[in-house]
Amino acid sequence: MGGVLSDPVLLRHLLWIAVASGRPLQLHAGLGEPGLRIDRTDPALFTDFARATAGLGTDLVLLHGYPYHRHAAHLAGVFPHVYADLGAALVRTGARAAAVLSEILELAPFGKLLFSSGAHALPELHVVGARLFREALARVLGAWVAEGAWSRPDAQRVAGLIAAGNARRVYGVE
Repeated sequence: MGGVLSDPVLLRHLLWIAVASGRPLQLHAGLGEPGLRIDRTDPALFTDFARATAGLGTDLVLLHGYPYHRHAAHLAGVFPHVYADLGAALVRTGARAAAVLSEILELAPFGKLLFSSGAHALPELHVVGARLFREALARVLGAWVAEGAWSRPDAQRVAGLIAAGNARRVYGVE
């Protein structure tokens, strides 16, 4: 026993049971650990699933967006119940994290982006993921403030939303 659950009928049954729960549903949308997910090799399936679940009261959180981070950000912008988790998209790009974050911020509303460390296994990786996120966010928002495109208070407000506020709202955590 063990391994990846791959039976398509059972997977879809479990997905719809999860949707019926009304709790936020996390879906792997790119490279990541094996587990319950819609076929990540066809990003159009996420669009179909997001469309089918619209208005049912369950938020979808797309995890592990890289290399599909732009598609995940687009879906977060199009569907009111879809959110994009930034963690693994940034952790998997390392030094390019600020560039990838900029691409995501071009497409998704700031209120639809969630921080996570994107880490698994070693506890130290959570620290690395959090630091990488903070540095990438500071570079992107800091550049916008330096260029005069944003005010410092706006950048701080958006940083607070992405770093914690959005996740608190979506997951109902105070």
